[in-house]
Amino acid sequence: CLHMTFYHPCQDDKMMFRCLNFQKREQVRADEMAKFGRDSNICHYNLLDTRVSRIQFSLQFYRKLNSSESCFEIKNMSKKTKLIVDKTELGYLNKIDLPWKCIICFGDYQILAEIQEGEGVDYFETHLHLAQVPILQERHLPSPEPVPESGFSSSSFSSQGKNPIEIDENES
Repeated sequence: CLHMTFYHPCQDDKMMFRCLNFQKREQVRADEMAKFGRDSNICHYNLLDTRVSRIQFSLQFYRKLNSSESCFEIKNMSKKTKLIVDKTELGYLNKIDLPWKCIICFGDYQILAEIQEGEGVDYFETHLHLAQVPILQERHLPSPEPVPESGFSSSSFSSQGKNPIEIDENES
């Protein structure tokens, strides 16, 4: 079973999740791709938001070669929006194996995905949940410090009088 917990900061106002079934588990045939996006003719999981692509991303269920282990592969299907799976950024048509537990982000959307082991061969199940608080905050992940309108952050002033430290631009 793939448990997915959805969050968007405007979910109460815009009701973008109203077409998702949060009540019960749903079965998806193993040979079908689970597609998430705005187009209800193509996607089984619809997000009612004009900023979401027709097909935002897809999940493909598969079994590893010479193994009974089942996995999911996630692919970004949006030409406009990058998909972030934990800390991996996926451009259009990029795909990776979905970790056993991860956070998927695009735009203001946050989705906690958790894979539960099972015996299914012909199908897998999805169980959708709705989060009331941001998933990133709930998991105590660091968020970047906001920069005030003056353009100076408080950490800029606290380093005065200290020698500068050179760091690589990729370090945080």
